[in-house]
Amino acid sequence: MITASLADAIAEAEKIIADAPHVRTEQDLLEGYEYLAGSIRASLQLAWAYERDFPFFVASTGPYTKLGLDNPDTLYFHAYLRDDAEYVVTGSRGTTADLSFQVLNGDYTPAASPDSLAAFDDRAFDIAEDGGFEIRFGPRRTGEPNCFTLGPGSAMLVVREVYSDWATEQRGTIRIQRIDRIGAAPPPLRLDAMTKRYGVAGKLLLSRLRTFLAFPEWHYLRLPVNTLTEPRSTPGGLATQFSSVGHYDLDDDEIMVITVPAASPDDAPYQGFQLGSMWYISLDYLNHQTSLTADQAWIDPDGKIRYVVSERDPGLANWIERTGHRRGFLQSRWQRLSRDLSPADGPEVEVFDVAELADRLPYYEEARVSPDEWSQRIAARQAAVACRMLG
Repeated sequence: MITASLADAIAEAEKIIADAPHVRTEQDLLEGYEYLAGSIRASLQLAWAYERDFPFFVASTGPYTKLGLDNPDTLYFHAYLRDDAEYVVTGSRGTTADLSFQVLNGDYTPAASPDSLAAFDDRAFDIAEDGGFEIRFGPRRTGEPNCFTLGPGSAMLVVREVYSDWATEQRGTIRIQRIDRIGAAPPPLRLDAMTKRYGVAGKLLLSRLRTFLAFPEWHYLRLPVNTLTEPRSTPGGLATQFSSVGHYDLDDDEIMVITVPAASPDDAPYQGFQLGSMWYISLDYLNHQTSLTADQAWIDPDGKIRYVVSERDPGLANWIERTGHRRGFLQSRWQRLSRDLSPADGPEVEVFDVAELADRLPYYEEARVSPDEWSQRIAARQAAVACRMLG
């Protein structure tokens, strides 16, 4: 059976999920099995997308194929490369807050992250008045306009398209071709190649699960609980992104208030905050407000955003829903930066009893929303995600 290797990998993957060290409740386990289903789907897709001579962009994550604390505000795409070939990327710039590109020398593994060989956003190349653009990648592209060098070991091109206003910003288009293969066609499939792809899918599945169960230990879980770091350049080489990270552990009668200055659009067109589960993936951002961008958030009169992380509904615009997750990850991001951030740009964290909220939260009355207003916020999220995830 050509699928035997994948079947064996799925059985091993189920054991990885069941034995994960953070599994304590039935909810933890059920979410793990849902994560497994998305990982199987994604691994099959990635195995069939591994085409370096006739490449195409594939969605790296989505609502049902999550990994790596995926940002609810970002569409992720990637294509595979050879470091000795030349590629042309054409597209149209949408109206999203950020569009960035990154060349990696491999994929994430349980032992290490890939090296970033190049990273830039769309300010690094020319875009026509109608939004169209063409950029080229190759081993001999140094100094040419709209061209970027593929260093030794280049293996993957990652593209991130980031929304700040889900309701109004529009996605662009993008495609990639290997220049000397334009107009040609790949060879027909062979049985041995098909068997190999099923084997690759199984290996990707196991590596994916092991990697992103280990990843939080490197960057999050060694930090003091219920804190966030100062803003820092995001590990992995993203050229214009800073992040602040942490993890939480809260009782249902506890509330966490995270206060952060609202960034100037000139400094950071994108600023966002989200929660993640112990599977290191985003919480349900479609049907619950588990994340907020600066455009979505209520900004207090003093120019600060106060996120209210709570299991119980506090009746506030900036409620970040825990959705039953006592423990999880905290992540703030700033993108398309025009300057480095300092500690003064970062978050302050307080944890106290939910009964104290009205007395301790500045501008409490101004930030209140009614049940109908809250329902409208969720309806807007559902509509926006449905629109941007088409295609």
